Amino acid sequence: MPTVVIQHLVDAAGLARLREPRDDLIAESSDAVDDYDLSEGPFSEYHRHLDVTAGREDDGARDDEAVTQYSVVETTEYTLATPGWRWVIGPPVRWAVKQRPEGFPWWSPPSRMDARAARVLALLCTISMVAGYLGTLISQTITFAADEFGAGNGAQGATLAAVRIGALLSLWMAAMADRRGRRRLLLIAAVAGCLTAAVGALSPNLVVLGLTQTVSRGFATALALLIGVMAVEEMPKGARAYAAGLITMTSALGAGISLWILPIADLDERAWRILYLVPLAALPLIRVVARGLPESVRFVRRHASVALEGHWGRLILLCSTAFLGALFLAPASQFQNTFLRDEHGFTAAQLTIFTILTTTPAGLAIVVGGKAAETHGRRMIGAIGAAGGGMLGALGFWLSGVPMWFAWLFGTMVAALTVPALTVYPSELFPTSLRSKANGIITVVGLLGSGTGLILAGVLADTFDRFAPGMTILAAGPVLMAVLILVFYPETAQRELEEINPEDAEANVLAAPLLMDGFR
Repeated sequence: MPTVVIQHLVDAAGLARLREPRDDLIAESSDAVDDYDLSEGPFSEYHRHLDVTAGREDDGARDDEAVTQYSVVETTEYTLATPGWRWVIGPPVRWAVKQRPEGFPWWSPPSRMDARAARVLALLCTISMVAGYLGTLISQTITFAADEFGAGNGAQGATLAAVRIGALLSLWMAAMADRRGRRRLLLIAAVAGCLTAAVGALSPNLVVLGLTQTVSRGFATALALLIGVMAVEEMPKGARAYAAGLITMTSALGAGISLWILPIADLDERAWRILYLVPLAALPLIRVVARGLPESVRFVRRHASVALEGHWGRLILLCSTAFLGALFLAPASQFQNTFLRDEHGFTAAQLTIFTILTTTPAGLAIVVGGKAAETHGRRMIGAIGAAGGGMLGALGFWLSGVPMWFAWLFGTMVAALTVPALTVYPSELFPTSLRSKANGIITVVGLLGSGTGLILAGVLADTFDRFAPGMTILAAGPVLMAVLILVFYPETAQRELEEINPEDAEANVLAAPLLMDGFR
């Protein structure tokens, strides 16, 4: 158990401050003098004790003006409720425990998490690495598979677009999750996604690889969708976008694993297949997550059964922005390797270095965007990220050398601001009984946008014999997306889900008398 011991020499006012129960990252309660236990905070165990010794110090003045000093040994013992991530969150939490900042630290959400929320978020972050790897696998390897199978840009674009059909599987699983629960379907998606990805290592041609990835990406999409739904349902009102940012970062970490091992593909024409076997190593990790992950608190809680017909306006709005954003983002990310190899002669190792250096700083932008989305609102942050990221990303396809690196770097960082601000909307704007299904529909429409963008980008690249003109045309998508966000999106920051969706609040009120009758 981590222990922080601090020695203080304070006067009476300083002692009084030390004896005040903490109300920052940690909320304390006290049943005894100088002993404090956890009222709320991201800890599974917590205790603070003050050992106070009084003394007198002569300040050089008269005896009656001597100041009473107190020697205080403050000992805090705690255990973080973040399995698997204590090595990451431990140092900043230790700093917060030691420094006792006023309010919440800069790196934390503006709402305090309890032990359950912290534990669930840590487990969801862990399994999101699996979703991130599965979701980017074909994007990183298709250029090498295409070389082995003799396929051009058009065939690659068609394959990447066809893989999106797997979204129909995720839509079915999402609808099932609204009836059967989030946890069970999430774990099924994780295991099945890893197994079907591994089958792709045996592909004899691009068609078979596309078919195996259609199924695997369907499960991966369902996994990412349900992770997002569970996070929104479990987090306090001031931490939903923040949690979405952390999950995005760990998903990017999973995607980064494929980059770290991508140089293997340079060893042999068929070596890219090794990357499709890596998900098998994640199966023990999924088992660990399964042991600790509970069912979503809001799914277990009584909630209204609501028809989709009453929510068409919100659904159409979110589907429209998902389509427009994916129209550019999908080809920009998935043709990146092909663009860099064909137009700039990058090797697999250079691809890895380029992607790591231009995307890793986006992690900081995600943290900043998540905190800003909670404190300053979602709409403006989301609009800036969408429009700015799209324009800078398109510019990167026109440049070469150092300017190209900087265009991709800043474009990725600006676009990353959008992630925590906007990824929570599909879950926030729908009641519990529709939340997964609505997310599934929005995801499918977004993937239709991805497929459309991939086909257009591939065809335009073959037509112009370069990617820049087509990507500039497609960049109109995120710019229009930003306009829709500013004009039509509601602000959901710092609002409870039941406030945004009164159907669930009414169901809870109706359930209260029934619960009281059960106790009588």
